[in-house]
Amino acid sequence: MTKFLLWCILLVLCWPLALLALLLYPIVWILLLPFRLLGVAVGGVLALITAVIMLPARVLGGPRAV
Repeated sequence: MTKFLLWCILLVLCWPLALLALLLYPIVWILLLPFRLLGVAVGGVLALITAVIMLPARVLGGPRAV
């Protein structure tokens, strides 16, 4: 909703720039998609490494607080 309101303000102030932004938004989204997928993959690998490193401490640790 915020993006739409900002776009409406831009449309009132400078309509050619608002139309250009409207046309370029899907192209930019598609170009950035591989970086988002890479971010998800790197986050998963880091979570796996953290789980493997913390496993001995979790196994040997005392009772957990609930």
